Amino acid sequence: MAKHSRLETLCAMKNIGLVPVFYRPDAETSCGIMRACAEGGARVIEFTNRGDRAIDVFKELAAYRDESLPEMIIGAGSVCDAPTAAMYIAAGADFIVSPILDRETALLCNKRKIPYSPGCGSASEIHQAHELGVEICKIFPGEQVGGPAFAKALKAPMPWAELMPTGGVAPTDKSLEEWFSAGIAAAGIGSKLIKGSFSSKEDYKKLTDKTAEVISKISKIRTKI
Repeated sequence: MAKHSRLETLCAMKNIGLVPVFYRPDAETSCGIMRACAEGGARVIEFTNRGDRAIDVFKELAAYRDESLPEMIIGAGSVCDAPTAAMYIAAGADFIVSPILDRETALLCNKRKIPYSPGCGSASEIHQAHELGVEICKIFPGEQVGGPAFAKALKAPMPWAELMPTGGVAPTDKSLEEWFSAGIAAAGIGSKLIKGSFSSKEDYKKLTDKTAEVISKISKIRTKI
């Protein structure tokens, strides 16, 4: 079951503003990435369900979190149906992320008080997600559905919508400022943040430094808007 409550998870996402997103097929590297992100200030991470037996890696990631990094909030991404969501929730996921809006997954997560962030690309999908109890909608793919302009335009008639784009957000001043000025609650950043083979301590140190840099940039942008 989840280690962190629904409210704690949602507040952490919004307060930090960054959710690193990654998949690695081995637990050792995945745990190293999680620790590097944690040391950089990112308490919330998303491990994606992208490879064969990804759930086995996630179970080891969750066990490592429980033993060594209890403050970490870990979610499962690329989850497209309720049975898969249930599997990850049983393995310790604090939240579920999907590239699509799936009613059965939303209902399951709501029953278990697990935050669910479905991929939405229109005002109608976001409205449907709200009806199903979703607090933070994933805008996916962020760049292809309209980028920051889409978020800004949608927030005008729906100012209560909390948005988290993934895909199309870069860890640069320009990209972050455009997105957060448009009113997003947080940004999911994958390969543009998490790169490299992670074969040495220096590789993880670079990720820690980059994570801390991005969080600092987000904080500074927020003070101006």
